[in-house]
Amino acid sequence: MKIKILVAFIVFLLPASTLFSQTKKYVAEKGDSYITYKITHPLHEVEAKSKNDYCVILADTAKKEIKEVAVQVDVTSFDSGNSNRDSHAMEVVNAITYPDAQFTSTSVVPQGDSLEVNGKLTFHGITRHISLEVFPSWMQDKLIVNGKFDISLTAFKIKRPSLFLIPINDKCEFTLKQVFDL
Repeated sequence: MKIKILVAFIVFLLPASTLFSQTKKYVAEKGDSYITYKITHPLHEVEAKSKNDYCVILADTAKKEIKEVAVQVDVTSFDSGNSNRDSHAMEVVNAITYPDAQFTSTSVVPQGDSLEVNGKLTFHGITRHISLEVFPSWMQDKLIVNGKFDISLTAFKIKRPSLFLIPINDKCEFTLKQVFDL
């Protein structure tokens, strides 16, 4: 009798417990998620936002672990509130030839309350290794991920625009917020 109970436990309960620790794919919610960039010139700063990104993660919700990340954003979807400036930005990044920027993680490393997400960013036809610092907030039915990273425009062979013969800073700062329904 004890053997039958043990077999029943192994057959029925053990597989059920593994269901709660499976890695699943989650796609970020369009209306709540966004990516912004900020460029700086000695005379002013410009910030633009895109809500037209596609972010997918592989996560184990039971363990509250993000395993992999992939993001794609249409570079023409960034809006600074000034259509002339946005048109010029699209010329600078050659958006007709390179309409998308893509990121694919190679590792996700816990760093206390944050994660270091390392991977490859392809932007302006150039692929470079970058690291993002992200802060996941796990809730019962949602995961909100906030993050930030910087890139060098010249590393991606982008000619920096000038204002009054002074080019913008080489550093372009990105922030992101991605919301996932679990």
